[in-house]
Amino acid sequence: MRSSSHFPFRGVPTVLLLAISCLLPGNSAIANQVDDPNPPDHAVKLIFIHHSTGENWLRDDYGGLGQALADNNYFVSDTNYGWGPNSIGDRTDIPDWLEWFVSNDTPTYLDAVYNESGQNSSYTRLSDDPGGENQIVLFKSCFPNSALEGSPDDPPSAEGWLTVGHARYVYNEILQYFSAHPEKLFVVITAPPLQDSTYAENARAFNQWLMNEWLSENNYTLANVAVFDFYNVLTGPDNHHRYLDGQIEHVFEPGRNTSFYPSSSDDDHPSKRGSQKATGEFIPLLNIFFHRWVEGQASQPSSEFQPPVVETSQLMEPSGIKPEPGLVNNLPCLGSILIPLVIFYKAASLRRK
Repeated sequence: MRSSSHFPFRGVPTVLLLAISCLLPGNSAIANQVDDPNPPDHAVKLIFIHHSTGENWLRDDYGGLGQALADNNYFVSDTNYGWGPNSIGDRTDIPDWLEWFVSNDTPTYLDAVYNESGQNSSYTRLSDDPGGENQIVLFKSCFPNSALEGSPDDPPSAEGWLTVGHARYVYNEILQYFSAHPEKLFVVITAPPLQDSTYAENARAFNQWLMNEWLSENNYTLANVAVFDFYNVLTGPDNHHRYLDGQIEHVFEPGRNTSFYPSSSDDDHPSKRGSQKATGEFIPLLNIFFHRWVEGQASQPSSEFQPPVVETSQLMEPSGIKPEPGLVNNLPCLGSILIPLVIFYKAASLRRK
């Protein structure tokens, strides 16, 4: 243990040390915020881009997602096969997201997405359309997209189709559009798993990358992009992506990378039981993603993130943040005053010696 004689601020009053500590990383008012799993306090328009798995997930008599979204104050619309300009709704494989989000036709497609208020599947939704554009975009590829060829650690590649490298490339590229539209919330729903284990390790590696590295590798700090690991939830009874006991839990049993909830031995569509499990885990997370987006709090950490430099007057009245009562939480507004006193105190102590 290091001797206290080596402590550079020995003899400095405690209140001054607290003034220093409050300026260190990890002790800010924003860090003290907690996630909110409660529904929005007003109706929010949401659109879900999907195919058959999403249709089943939405159905009242299957996954119950549509009803659950309505119960949480989301006005839901959706796309399906045949939807939209150029029938873009037919194309939802991972490589197709380049056409949706970073092609010459993107303005046309996304204008249609934002202004869609109809239902292309059967589910219960809020009776009254609150008006305006869709604010939240959920988008999902179907289970064939879990058959990613290549190797788990393949780097992003512009070449290929359903490969680990090309899937990483696609998701990196579409961040360009998301970063230009912080007024919308984009939620990636990972592709559900297959029963076939041939490419299961690749699917796990890719979805782990989406969850843990995608945004940080791209230094993406806006709060308008989030990921729900639908794949993980469907790979085992103890595999979860959920909000539990005040924190987000993303856990899985190593080696369990194939579908635990198939409709049948020859059908990889998630079962009713699996779809309902996903609904229960997704809804609180969506509420959290929504509140993070509204509050401007980054939904994923970035290793390169640097907090902005603010003036003392801004620190005294942080916008939208109410510090918890207590000495340390209130010290940031005193730091610029007290830090010089540390220097003065030490100088005076040395003169007395």
